[in-house]
Amino acid sequence: MKLRIFLIFGIFTTVLLLSSCIVTSHDFNVEIACAEFGESNHRSSEFEVEVGDKIRVELCSNPTTGFQWDYETTIENVLKEEDHDFEEPKGDVPGAAGIEVWTFEAVKKGTTEVQMEYSQPWEGGLKAEWTYTVTVMVE
Repeated sequence: MKLRIFLIFGIFTTVLLLSSCIVTSHDFNVEIACAEFGESNHRSSEFEVEVGDKIRVELCSNPTTGFQWDYETTIENVLKEEDHDFEEPKGDVPGAAGIEVWTFEAVKKGTTEVQMEYSQPWEGGLKAEWTYTVTVMVE
């Protein structure tokens, strides 16, 4: 009888310890279409996240026009760029816009801004045609 109680207590303790080791992270998503930059050339978002959480940013982009998104962060090492990709436009429409997608992971407590600009990077090209600022507070 004592052996059963000891065994049940051991299994319960093991399960409890293992469940406390499970890390739960959250994913946050923001998607901004071309039309959303219509009246205002600037958009912004704020996120309160925890270390390990991920933020996925999807922005309208049309590289056939010579424009591209670039970004800088105000404080280094709070966020880490995990992935950056371009999704081709859906359908068969020549010159249509696709979506640039970034995934950032919160890696350290602090507050930073990701300042993004949609520009033609060459000399004489349009600068900051659209801007997007993401303020991220990592707790």
